[in-house]
Parts: sequence; C-alpha cells; structure tokens
Amino acid sequence: MDLGIKGKRALVCASSKGLGLGCAEALAGAGVDLVMNARGAEALETAAADIRARFGVDVVTVAADVTTPEGQAEVLKAAEGVDILVTNAGGPPPGLWSDWDREDFIKALDANMLTPIALMKALLPGMMEKGWGRVVNITSQSVKAPIPVLGLSNSARAGLTGYVAGTSRQVAGSGVTINNLQPGIHATDRAVSLDTGVADAQGISLDEAKANRCATIPAGRYGTREEFGATCAFLCSQHAGFIVGQNILLDGGATNSTM
Repeated sequence: MDLGIKGKRALVCASSKGLGLGCAEALAGAGVDLVMNARGAEALETAAADIRARFGVDVVTVAADVTTPEGQAEVLKAAEGVDILVTNAGGPPPGLWSDWDREDFIKALDANMLTPIALMKALLPGMMEKGWGRVVNITSQSVKAPIPVLGLSNSARAGLTGYVAGTSRQVAGSGVTINNLQPGIHATDRAVSLDTGVADAQGISLDEAKANRCATIPAGRYGTREEFGATCAFLCSQHAGFIVGQNILLDGGATNSTM
C-alpha cells in the first residue's frame, strides 16, 4: 500500500533502537525524511547511517535528552516545520507505591507526559497552518490496564492520554490527527531488561523468564519493532485522517478486555 507520505518530514524521538527505531524505519520505507533523536550519539549515528543506506531518505540526527528543556530546544530547532511527530521516551523504574516520593513523580511526568505535550505544543501550529499533520505518541498497555509495579508510568502515561483525548479533537478540523500507540511486550532491550530482572528474582534462566512471559500472551510471542513501526507508519499515512484521539493496543492479546 502506498501510504501517500513520500517527501514528508518526521521527528521520531528515542529512535536509535527499539520501538522508536521501528517507527523511523517504517516511515523511511514510505519515503519520509527524518529527524532522529536519542541520547546516545554512537547508537544514533549507526541507526541513521543504516536508514540512509537502505532507504535513501534524508536523515538529520540530534543527540540530546529530549526530556530536558535544553534537549527539547535542540531537537525542535532541527525539526522546525515537520509534518509528523512521533514521541517516545523510556519509562520510569518499577517499584511499589510506598517507594515513590514527589520528585519521583515529577521525573516521570517530565519524561512521559510533559515532554510529549511540549513537543506537540511547539509543532502543532505549523501542521495546522499547512492543513496536514500527524502525531503518534508511544505510550503503554498500562494505560489500558494498569501494571501495579509501574505506578509511575501508569500515572504519567494516563495523564498524557487524557491530554490527547481533548487536544486531538480540537486540531482535527485543521487536518491534524493525534493518536497513541500502546505497546505490550516487544523484542527490544527493554524486554531483555525486564526478563533479566525476573530471572534474577526467581532464580531461573533468561530463556525461562521469557517463556513464562510468552505463556501469558495469547499470540504466544513478543511483538517485533517492524510490526510496531508499520502500525505507526499507517497512522501517519494519508489513509488515517479519520482516526482521531484513539489508543491502539499492540500487545498480542495480553490485555483481557472487550474494548
């Protein structure tokens, strides 16, 4: 399918690896020029070089922490006038409700709620002026079904979801859509980290920890960055202009819900 976005420009945050990289690759495959951001310069440049070589699109890299005001300013300078925004940032650490103080919540909100809002606030006016734009926020399945040990993430990402619910309907008339992708477990470094924690805590092997988690997923496996990226690219396409303020769950059926 021709997504109809060849020649558009996209800012993809946290895109040197994992789900962000999957989104960058899928957009590049559709002919979209990229502004790629990540904190680690070496991994970012490696990913960008690979995308340039494979897809022949223009790629600008910005190695900066987009959750800080300084990082946001640097990224937004490079991304001025983009047609597509994909927000993404690593989640806060797990723990128990009794572990977290005010500062822990502030950090979580800065990274997973206030940063995407700041990027949208900066870039939406340009999209609205052109009469076309796409925003996709990578959130989490925990918005749909809270995960007890991820209370910080539950809170921050739910807040972002509420913001998008209202804002998306205010900008849709200008040809701009905002939607959220809610990933479950995918075969990324994050999954390895989570499975390693389980393996260490339970005294089992990493393979056993992964197998136990896969057994809780109706699809029987972890998702891939490629299929996640393809979903993101579709939401950014010309075909998705009537999808507004939605939360798309990509979890292999792990969340048991009718809606």
